[in-house]
Order: sequence, then structure tokens, then C-alpha cells
Amino acid sequence: MRTAAAAAVLALGASLVAPLPMAAHAAPVTDYCQGRCSDILPPGENGNATLAQILLNQIFGTQPEHAEDQLGPYANLAGGYQNLTDATINNFFNDASFGVPAGQVASTTSPRSDVTITRDKKTGVPHISGTTRYGTEFGAGYAAAQDRLWLMDLFRHVGRGQLTSFAGGAPANQGLEQEFWRAAPYTEEDLLAQIDWIATQNGERGRQALADVNAYVDGINAYIAASDSGRYFPGEYVLTGHKDAITNAGTIERFKSTDLIALASVIGALFGTGGGGEVTNALSLLAAQQKYGVSEGTRVWESFRERNDPEAVLTVHDGESFPYAVRPENPQGRALPDAGSVTVEPLVHDRTGSAGTAKASAASKSATTGALSANTRGMSNALLVSGAHTASGHPIAVFGPQTGYFAPQLLMLQEIQGPGISARGASFAGLSMYVELGRGQDYAWSATTSAQDITDTYTVELCQDDVHYLYRGTCTAMEKLERSNSWKPTTADGTAAGSYRMQIHRTKYGPVTHRATIGGKKVAYVALRSSYMHEADSVVGFQMLNDPSAVTDAASFQQAVQHINYTFNWFYADSREAAYFNSGANPVRAADVDPTFPVRAEPAYEWSGFDPAHNTADYTPASEHPQSVGQDYYVSWNNRQAKDYDAAGFGNGSVHRGNLLDDRVKKLVAAGGVTRAQLTKAMADAALTDLRGEDVLPDLLKVLRSGTVSDPAVSAAVTKLSDWVTAGAKRRETSPGSHTYADADAVRIMDAWWPLLVKAQFEPGLGSELYGALTANLTVDEAPSAGHGPTGSHAGSAFQYGWWSYVDKDIRAVLGEPVRGGLARTYCGGGDLAACRDVLTGTLKQAAARTPAQVYPGDENCSAGDQWCADTVIHRTLGGIKHGKISWQNRPTYQQVVEFPAHR
Repeated sequence: MRTAAAAAVLALGASLVAPLPMAAHAAPVTDYCQGRCSDILPPGENGNATLAQILLNQIFGTQPEHAEDQLGPYANLAGGYQNLTDATINNFFNDASFGVPAGQVASTTSPRSDVTITRDKKTGVPHISGTTRYGTEFGAGYAAAQDRLWLMDLFRHVGRGQLTSFAGGAPANQGLEQEFWRAAPYTEEDLLAQIDWIATQNGERGRQALADVNAYVDGINAYIAASDSGRYFPGEYVLTGHKDAITNAGTIERFKSTDLIALASVIGALFGTGGGGEVTNALSLLAAQQKYGVSEGTRVWESFRERNDPEAVLTVHDGESFPYAVRPENPQGRALPDAGSVTVEPLVHDRTGSAGTAKASAASKSATTGALSANTRGMSNALLVSGAHTASGHPIAVFGPQTGYFAPQLLMLQEIQGPGISARGASFAGLSMYVELGRGQDYAWSATTSAQDITDTYTVELCQDDVHYLYRGTCTAMEKLERSNSWKPTTADGTAAGSYRMQIHRTKYGPVTHRATIGGKKVAYVALRSSYMHEADSVVGFQMLNDPSAVTDAASFQQAVQHINYTFNWFYADSREAAYFNSGANPVRAADVDPTFPVRAEPAYEWSGFDPAHNTADYTPASEHPQSVGQDYYVSWNNRQAKDYDAAGFGNGSVHRGNLLDDRVKKLVAAGGVTRAQLTKAMADAALTDLRGEDVLPDLLKVLRSGTVSDPAVSAAVTKLSDWVTAGAKRRETSPGSHTYADADAVRIMDAWWPLLVKAQFEPGLGSELYGALTANLTVDEAPSAGHGPTGSHAGSAFQYGWWSYVDKDIRAVLGEPVRGGLARTYCGGGDLAACRDVLTGTLKQAAARTPAQVYPGDENCSAGDQWCADTVIHRTLGGIKHGKISWQNRPTYQQVVEFPAHR
């Protein structure tokens, strides 16, 4: 999921939030899953390591206990799923039942008399049981620090834009803090205001949430004090110069409640926002209009935008319509820039030392692209089948967030049992006062990133100078936010000393992202996100998901997740119903505003009820959000939610990775009698499939075979590709551990061919300028060996964004096959089959001649030409412990397999 989790709740007022029922003691817990709930989270629960453990890992490769014990079972599913049965699921997952079985208690800790943390022998997961609410949350904070203190400290500094000063000036660190601080720049007063908002605007639940946060922070700080005095704190503090290994001098800064807001802003920016990119959209529209004229250029552009493509896979597939962010008939208020006038607002100033290197500049450029793009790295998937189509008669769910791979992992597992709380599952480290994705006593839930448009670009006219703008007719000064960071070499990061200053200008419509002219007048483009200044409001929604009295069925589940204002698709299963709801603070826009493009910052085009003092507005009611109960099945892999519900970015057409799930689950449902193993196998099979190979290559082969293939090299390539399609277009080893792909030549040819094919197919018709502008909107390819934004290369998630739908629709049009929602023009060979065949033949011959070393050039982890390694999943090191590579899988990082046979 761009995955997430202190997602912010809809600012509903106290009168709309139900009062919180509280018990004096934790009630007895009955586990209604009866052994049919399983989960897994690699690499392992333990994300803390002492200095000695870090040194042993780096010298000898040894692992601290429970640091890597889940990596093997997780990786083994790729080679073992074909023979999976219900009885063998827990060879690849863990039993996710409540409690710790007799004889499986590894340790018990009681940091206070009213809470006990019990860890099991197999996984080391903390099972937190409290007799008071304060004690329960104190225990949750203590357990989080036991497992992820260094990671939590790292990311609170990322959220505050202070990572390099804390952890070192490596270019990756520079890029990370720049990307996230550009997306969510705050002062300390802003962070405090968000804490106050939770307590004052959400009634009793809001006040309880604040009390829970404070107890949780107390627990974190208690562990810091204990580990500091006992000298078993994470060794990274020594390696980064914060503590002295000999004298124990130095301090570990205690946590504050505002640190959790900073953490939440990072998670939300990664997984829970949608929209933005309107300036890039404007540039590609202008390029289309320049080439074709205004009317035809707009028609061509809209065909590539695929706002409401009739061939797109949908989560709600029963035909129900949920109109949102649709294009108005006669858009008003558009603010398209003068040609050539747009510049990105610079973030970094006054570079010194290593901040001025080419690598540092490249990291800044990548961070800017990531922060300003509408292509959210959503990740995460979900497969659910309703009871009418399962063998047991109960719904089955296989779902989880695809949050990338880190060491230690961003998520952590826990069970929390206490007054008003009963849940087990995953939470983001530092935000784990509640389980955010997991199960309750008789229900389970999960999420995927939905990325509907909650971020608009407004255009403010400048006045007086470059830092004043017109706000409702008055020349108003922009607010300047700054962070100054410096670093010097440490044992952990040997980057030479350097420094820079980050600067953002903020208006009442949000931070400045670009500058331009319109009709010769200077303007600034600014980003207004509905969840900005409300990064943690959704703590109330998560509180309700953990409360067994709040969630008793599908309807009450949907009521709970309505309180989450980041953009997520939420899924639910109990013994009776499967359900779905799309969350997000969707602003109510003026009827004639098109949110796909920048709009003038004037009252007529503002969000309804917009209050800049608190960044609030009127939001669309829950009834207008895509939702469903009891549909035959649900799938989501960050695809479109429902008919007429517009996705914010490009890439939601006829071919989407969601099809890999939809096609498989649809077949299972048609056959009936679906089991947990069958649904898990469907997910695992999709996780190894090349989307291009399964859904686009068959039509490409039709074109190639429309005439005689006389060139021996092309003929051999066609045979290899055809055999690969027949075998399922998989990217998997010949056998587990072989480190060699079956059909390796076909995979290499496909990887080499795709970018050559797309360019040759479309650039001649579009022209270089428009083709380049559209590739800025949507990357051509996202094969497993490509980089993936904040999660870096080797991230597992693949095939979310690419030109597969464009190629598919265009090729089918050339073949004379029916196409719904086709492109405005035919591009391959100018629409002529023979000419298109020549394009495919020529590029395929080029691709077939590319050597493995040319296709897979190598990096710091892999030698040139190593195809398997280029695809591998590698846990990105955020601390001192490193883990080995595993074979590529395109699946959730944390994953549940659930089937409840009983209900309260």
C-alpha cells in the first residue's frame, strides 16, 4: 500500500463520533477463527540489535534471534504453492490464533503491574495483555521499542526533515528526507495542532485516542530508559555517534506525541495519498494540443488518460456507479501555463561539501519526481470470496499490504488484549498503539492503496514579488518553512561532511510546487491535499477496528473505516460476510472544476466549505464512496474501485496487474467450492506472472504470425516467447534455489523488447515531444528489476505502472478486434497490419540480440547479466542487520489467510 498507517480520519465533529464503551478490565477473549487464521511478515519480528549482534552479523553473517526466521517460509511459497493444501498453509504462514499455546512461551515481561508482554518461541511476536487501558497501551509502546526502536527513531527524523543530521548524509538519506519533507512540511506548532485536533474534534473517542497515544509514548520512553541504563539499546546509536560504546555517554532522545504525527506523515505520503501531478498533466495536454490542435489534441490526450475506461478491472464489478472527480462537460477555471514557462520550485539551497556531489544531485532529482508524481506507489493486494462460493460456506480472504522490504521491516506484528481492545496483526512501527491491519475476535480486515484524487493543484497569481500572492483579492505573504541539516562521517555512514538548507514556501492553498507564467503573468502552482494538517486523525478509525464492541458485522466495519481520510480500499471478512469500503477525505469540488488540471485559486473554484485555517472542507458523504457487502468476490491490486470513480493518475485501462487476480479468482468462483489453499494459490501464481507476457504478448504474437517469419533470429525469438506464454509467462526458478529462470531467454527477450517496442510503436505517430510528455505521466515499463521510488530497486512490487494497456488497445485495433474505450488514433505502423508487423519484427530482432549483460547491467547487489539476481527481493537496510536475497515475488509484505467458521 504508497503502504501506510497512521492514516488520518475524516474530521467529523464530536457529535458524529460514537461514545466509547469502556470496561474496567480486559474481558475474556474467545477466538472464533478456530485455527483458520494465518499470517506472515518477513524477515522477522526482531528489528533491534545490540552493537555486538550487528558486528557478528556483518563479520560472520549470524542473525539475532527472530530477526530472519520468517524470510525462509515467505520465500518458499514461490516454489511450493502449486501443491498447497489447507493442511500445509502453515508451512508458509504462521498460526495467527490469539494467545500463546501451552509450552510455547519464550518470555514474559511486565514493565508495569497492569500489563504483561508474552513472546512465543516460534516467532517472538509480542502478545500484550493489560488489565487497564493505560497499562495496555503502555505495554504496546514498550513492545514496539523492544522490536523497532532504531527504526522508529529513524522515521520520526524522516518526517521532520532531519534524517541526514541524525543518521548521516548518504545520498539515499538526502533523497528520503527531501521527498517526504516536500510532501508534508510542518513546523512544531503544526504538529501540536494536529494532536489537539484529535482530542477536540472527535468526542470521547478522540480524547481516549490522545490518552492512548500518551500512554504508548510513555511505554516507548520507559524502554529507552531501561535499555540505556542496561546498555542493551540498538547498536546503531553507537555506529552513528549518538552513544559511546565504552563510557555509555550520549543520549537517546525521548519520544513526544508530536513524533507520532511526523511518523504518520511519512506513512501517509508513502501509501495513503492520491492526486497531484496536475502540472505534468497540463504539460502533456499542451504538447498534444500543439501537435493536433486544441480539439483533436484534447481528444487524443483524454484517450491516453483513460479516466473511466470500460475495459478496466474493477473492485466493485456489479455495475454500481460511484461518480467522483469526473470530467465536467465544460471545465472552468483551468490554469494552463505558458509554453516553456514551468519550473519546479527548488527545495535544496546552500549546498556544501558532499551535498554538492553528482550523486547528491541525482538523489534530489529522484526525490522531486517521487514527491510531485500522481503515480502513487500503491502496492498491496486483496482476494476475497463470499461464502456462497466456498467449500465451507464461509467467506475466505487472502490479503495484505505490499509495503516494500526493509531491514528492519516497517511493519511489526503484535497481539493486544485489554479494556476496549482485542486484536492481532500488523502495525507500523511507532504507530502501533492499535493493530492497523489484522484480525479481531471474529473478523479480519486489510487494505490496499486506492489513490483517488484528494490533492488538487491551485494557481496563485504573484504580486509585489515572488513570495507574495493574491489570496481572495489581497496581496499576502507566503510563509517560509526551513530545515538546515549538516552531517559528518560516522562508522555507519562514511559520507564526507556536508550540509544544505531545505526551504518551502507555503500558501493558504498549500506548499508551492512549481512556478510559471500564464498570459505572461507570474504564478505559483501549489498543492492542496485534504489530509494535510490531518496526518493522524484516523487514529479514531483504527481504534474502532480494534474494539470488539464497535465492529460486529460488515456494516459496523464500514462505519469504522469511514473515519480514515487517507485513500485506502478496506476489505473485511467474518463467518457470514465479505465486504469492501473505499476511504478518503474526498473534497466536494465546484461542479465545473476538472481536478485533473491546475485550477485558478479563486473562491468560485475552491473546495466547498474550504477553511484554510484548519485545512478543512466539505467532504463527499460515505454513501458516495465505493462500497459493497456480499459481492461474489473482490480483488484489488491498486486498480480502479468502481464504475465512474476516477483514479487520479494514468494507467487504469484494459491491462492492469489487477487482471492477474481477477482472471484467476473469477475462474475459482465459477467452479465453486473455493478453499483457503486455492485462493492462496491464485495469489501466489499471479505473484510470479509477467503481466506483459500473460495479457499483451499473445496479441503481439498474432501480429508477428500474420505473415511469414523468415528471419531466423526473429523466428527463434517468436518460438521462445510462444513457449513461455504456453508455460504461463512466469518469472520463476527452474527449481527452488537454482537461481536460474525457466524460460530465461524468453524473459530476457521480453525485458529487452518492451521499451524498444513501445517507443517504435508510438513515437512516430505522437512525435518526440508528445511521446516524451506522456512518458512523464506514465512510465513505459515497471519490470521487477526496475527501481520503485521510495522503496528502491529489488522491491518486489512490479507491473503497477506501464504502457501495457496502450499497447494492448492499439494492437487489437490494428488486428481489427473489438476495442471498447480505444485510443483516439491507431499508432502501430500507422494502423496498417503489415507495417505494424515490420515494427514488431524489427524491434524484436534488436531485443533478441541484446546480451544478458546489456539487459541486466548489474548494480551494487548483482553482477552484470545475472537475470535472477536483477529481479530478487532485497530487504533495504535501515539499520545494522543485513539479510539475504530471495527470489522475486509480487505479493504483500504482510499477508493474512483467513476463514472464520464462527461468529459472536
